[in-house]
Amino acid sequence: MPPEIVIAGRPIGPGHPPYVLAELSANHGGSLERALAVVEAAARAGADAVKLQTYTADTLTIDHDGPDFMIKGGLWDGRKLYELYQEAHTPWEWHSALFAKGRELGIPVFSTPFDETAVNFLEAQEVPAYKIASFEMVDLPLIRRVAMTGKPTIMSTGMATMEEISEAVDTFRAGGGQELLLLHCVSGYPTPVEQANLRRIPALAAYGCPVGLSDHTLGTEAAIAAVALGASLIEKHCTLRRADGGPDAAFSLEPDELAALVHGARAVFGALGSGSEVRSEVESASRVFRRSLYVVSDIAAGGTFTSDNVRIIRPGYGLPPRFLPEILGRRTRRALKRGTALDWDFIE
Repeated sequence: MPPEIVIAGRPIGPGHPPYVLAELSANHGGSLERALAVVEAAARAGADAVKLQTYTADTLTIDHDGPDFMIKGGLWDGRKLYELYQEAHTPWEWHSALFAKGRELGIPVFSTPFDETAVNFLEAQEVPAYKIASFEMVDLPLIRRVAMTGKPTIMSTGMATMEEISEAVDTFRAGGGQELLLLHCVSGYPTPVEQANLRRIPALAAYGCPVGLSDHTLGTEAAIAAVALGASLIEKHCTLRRADGGPDAAFSLEPDELAALVHGARAVFGALGSGSEVRSEVESASRVFRRSLYVVSDIAAGGTFTSDNVRIIRPGYGLPPRFLPEILGRRTRRALKRGTALDWDFIE
């Protein structure tokens, strides 16, 4: 079994209920009050943690009008990278208030750093864990810096080849990192559900890590289904109201949907069981309604068992049906009334 990771005392991995991580991202709409309200809504919905993103437009890119710096296609078509990141980033001066709100509500809050200065800043905030975004998975110096913190780390694998995943995992471990969880991810915003490729999830366990899903499909179906494939962590963007808009609103869950995801993911986890051959306790009352051998016509003492006086019927108090060929033609030791469950004691 892959090892588990532990965030703020909560173990995550096979054998534990799925960990639901609510991503704030740009859904604060430029308002600290709204950001705090999203944290509160996530806590009420039953999420296990809330995640921020720690960057500025200047730590991600440069302010440039060239074609390389313009987004082509998708949800943000025609926008300049710098301007999108200016709108979407969570101001660093908000972080302490958001972390404090998490402590007040009893829900861990941590972040995705996008460069080493962000890691240094978050270390001063004493975050309990880190997330490496799919787009930063090729930034090996960043991964090495995060590994050096010794904190549990979640790493998304969107767009990555097997070689790139291996390189990132090796870099993390060589940097001293111990607790790592890999997320299957399709980096489409939103991702069409038919392209979610959930069967990829079990393959990630080959890296010796617990696995999960960073989900950008609409709705909760793919995320809940992922639990049945071994996902120990589900990450979903959340917002107060999609109608309020924002860069990530279109593929984010509203609070009631987040609550439904939490409930559904945990219900599916409970339904998986242990895989043991031991029958479920709930079946015990049903066993008596299986078929068994019964006398269906009165038989005198010494009479012969035939297909006319012995049948395979419900309930299941008599001998198992497989013994019928062995019993037919033999004699009874005593008179038997119609409706008697057949027992070896009655048979010569």
